[in-house]
Amino acid sequence: MMAGDSDRPVVVGDETRHIPVLLGEVLEALRPSEGETIVDGTFGAGGYTRSILAAGASVVGFDRDPDAIAAGRDMEAASNGRLKLVHAAFSDLASHVSEVDGVVLDIGVSSMQIDQAERGFSFRFDGPLDMRMAQTGPSAADVVNTFKSTDLTRIFGLLGEERHAGRIARMIEKRREKRPFERTLELADAIETHVGRNPKDRIHPATRVFQALRIFVNDELGQLAHALFAAEQVLKPGGRLVVVTFHSLEDRIVKRFIADRSTNPAGSRHLPQVRSKDITFDRDGGAVEPSEAETAINPRARSAKLRAAVRTDAPARAADFSLFGFPRLPEILSAGER
Repeated sequence: MMAGDSDRPVVVGDETRHIPVLLGEVLEALRPSEGETIVDGTFGAGGYTRSILAAGASVVGFDRDPDAIAAGRDMEAASNGRLKLVHAAFSDLASHVSEVDGVVLDIGVSSMQIDQAERGFSFRFDGPLDMRMAQTGPSAADVVNTFKSTDLTRIFGLLGEERHAGRIARMIEKRREKRPFERTLELADAIETHVGRNPKDRIHPATRVFQALRIFVNDELGQLAHALFAAEQVLKPGGRLVVVTFHSLEDRIVKRFIADRSTNPAGSRHLPQVRSKDITFDRDGGAVEPSEAETAINPRARSAKLRAAVRTDAPARAADFSLFGFPRLPEILSAGER
């Protein structure tokens, strides 16, 4: 599902605040306390940060979306110096911090982005086919209108797990010859008309295509992998890594990273001795999922999973992206490079 596409804001006093997913479980795993410094790598609407500050810790909040940073400046000003906002992707956190006590990442699109039609993340509203979290670089419209159908098929199939990926890609390639796709509802309606919709289906036929486009345009899987390696570099011994994901592609990356960093390869008397690796994290339990009570209040939490690990005193290992088994995808280029 598209993380956040069914999210609903909650009103507190005169403010509309978006509900942080698995907040209680995040705080339990993160254990923020006075005098500590925690990195909120996905600041968004500041839900986690607000609670971390309330626990007495300081926060360095990252977001590549300039709108999120601008919206958080009042919170930063009211924090008495305990909140610092950084306009940068969480994959770049090692360039800005070191020796921190915790890193928390809430992966996926934020509710603020979903709720702004002009950002083009959702077909709940009609808006430009954009989807760029950083508001720079090629947009979803650029991808839809210029990529070959074979490349679109791979994007929709691998990143959206869309079973009609080929059919949809060929339809897009044919339709755009008459007029390029520019609006979210234009693309969503074209997909629904072409594929059809079973009344029993819970999700719209365009959901997985929109998910795939968003992940591809923002390099979300690559960004997550970079952020995990960066967290390994900046966490103190005993520092906590807490990651909330919203679909299987993200969760698989986090699961593989923690497994790789917390175990040694199994030996065998029939094979040459395997060289042991430094254990850089201790796994902190298994995957944690939201309660029925939380999903009833906040539908966005329905597909969420939390995984956590605690940093050991072993030196950080070199980044090895091969452990994630990333699919081969076409390169996204700017208009001037195509």
